[in-house]
Amino acid sequence: MKDYLEKIEHVIKNGKYKDTWESLQQYHVPQWYEDAKFGIFIHWGVYSVPAFGSEWYSRNMYIQGSREYEHHLKTYGRHEDFGYKDFIPMFTAENFDPAEWIRLFREAGAEYIMPVAEHHDGFQMYDSGLSQWNAKNMGPKRDILGELGEECRKYGLKNGASSHRVEHWFFMGHGREFDSDIKTPLKHGDFYWPAMPEPDHQDLFSAPEPSGEFLEDWLCRCCELVDKYQPKIIYFDWWIQHSSVKPYLRKFAAYYYNRAEEWGEEVVINYKHDAFVFGTAVIDIERGQFADAKPYIWQTDTSVAKNSWCYTEGNQYKDPIDIVCDLIDIVSKNGRMLLNIGPKADGTIPSEDAHILREIGKWLTINGEAVYGSKVWRYSAEGPTKIQEGQFADSEARGYTSKDIRFTVNGGALYASVLKYPENGHVDITRLAAADASHLPLFHGIIKDISILGFEEKPQYTRDETGLHIHTTSVQSEYPVVFKILLD
Repeated sequence: MKDYLEKIEHVIKNGKYKDTWESLQQYHVPQWYEDAKFGIFIHWGVYSVPAFGSEWYSRNMYIQGSREYEHHLKTYGRHEDFGYKDFIPMFTAENFDPAEWIRLFREAGAEYIMPVAEHHDGFQMYDSGLSQWNAKNMGPKRDILGELGEECRKYGLKNGASSHRVEHWFFMGHGREFDSDIKTPLKHGDFYWPAMPEPDHQDLFSAPEPSGEFLEDWLCRCCELVDKYQPKIIYFDWWIQHSSVKPYLRKFAAYYYNRAEEWGEEVVINYKHDAFVFGTAVIDIERGQFADAKPYIWQTDTSVAKNSWCYTEGNQYKDPIDIVCDLIDIVSKNGRMLLNIGPKADGTIPSEDAHILREIGKWLTINGEAVYGSKVWRYSAEGPTKIQEGQFADSEARGYTSKDIRFTVNGGALYASVLKYPENGHVDITRLAAADASHLPLFHGIIKDISILGFEEKPQYTRDETGLHIHTTSVQSEYPVVFKILLD
C-alpha cells in the first residue's frame, strides 16, 4: 500500500489537478454526460445469496432482535457457526452472462452502467491486488467488473463503478456485541476489519472518526478501481461526507481527473449531500429529485424495487409507467436517472426487473429524441402535481394527471410530454399561450407544425391567450405521449 500511496502523490504533484477544492473547480462536466439521461445501477454481491430484507443484510443480521437476525438464526444457525463470510462460497454466479446483461441494458435504452464495485460488506466484485476478499479469488472466481466493462465497450455504453467502502468502517460492528464470527481479533486485511461501533444517527458525519490507516486503504482501493478499469463514472455513497474523509476525497478526485487527462477521456464523479464543493463533481439525489429545474447537471439514483436495492424474494416493484414519468420529470429539470436492478445470486436478472427495463426501452425507442441530448426549456413543467424535493421521496407513485406536462428542447423542436394522456384526447398547454392585449406572451415563438411521436395522426390545434389547445381522436396510451412542436 505504501507504493500505491506514493504513486497517488506523484500523479497529483505532476498533474493538472491538485488536491485542493480551488484546483478541482477547474473541472467541467463532459458533453457525453450532459447528453446522457439514463443509466443502469447494479446491486449484486454476496448479499444476493440470503436475498432477505435488503442489501444491508450483512449489517442487520448481526443486530440482535432484528428481522434479519431472527431469519439468520432460523435459516442458517448461530452466528458464530455461520457468519456473513460463509455466504461467499454460495455466491457462485453460475448463470452470469455479461453479454446478455449489456444487451438487455441497451434494449432498455441505457447509455451508461454503474455496477457496485464494493458495497458496505467489504466484498470486492473485481480482481483486486489489495485484498484477497474479491470475486476473482472467491465465490464466482470471475472479474465481474472487468467482464462488464469489456462488454460495455463492445456495445458503446459508458462503464462506471460505485464504491460504498467507506461505510465498512462501522458496518459489521454490531457483530462484536455478542458471540459471532466477528468477535475474533481483527487486523488490517481481514474481511470484517475494522468493525467499529456504529455512529449515532443524530451525528453521522462527525463521530466516530475513521482512522488514517482505514482511509489510506479506502483511497488505494478507489484508485485501484481507476487504474484497472478506467471507469467513466465513479459513484460514492453517502458517508464520504464525514469530515475526516475530505482530505482523502480531494486526493482521489485529483488522481482520477489527472488519470483521465492521461487517457484522453472525460469522466464524472457522483456524490451526495455536500461531500464535494459545488462544481467539482456531479450531485446525486438518492430516491428523490428536485422540484424545479436547475442550471447545473444532476442525477437521481433510484431502483425498480421500492424496498431494496438488491434482489430479495419479497421485492415490491414499481410500475414501469411511473418510472417513465419520473424519468421525463427528471430530464426536464436538467437531471438524469440512474435506475437500479438487483440480479439473483446465480447471475440471472429477475423477470420483473427485465420486464421493467424492456418497457422503458420500448418507450424510449419511440420518444428518445425528447430525452437523449435534450436541453432544458425556459419552463420545465406545468400542472398540479408538486414534486416533493429531496431524498427518499419516491416510495409512492406521484399521481400525475393529464394536466401534468414536461418540456424539453432538442434541435429546432420543443417537446411537450403529457404524463397521463386524457381519454378525450384534448390537451391544453398553458405555457404556450399567445399574447393578449395586457400581458406579454409566455411564449413568443411561431408554431410551424405539431406531430405526435409514435402516432400517425396529425393533431388539430388552436392557440389563444389561454394556451395551446391540441385535440386528437385516435391517440390512446397508458404511457406518456410526446408532442413534437416545430418552431419558426
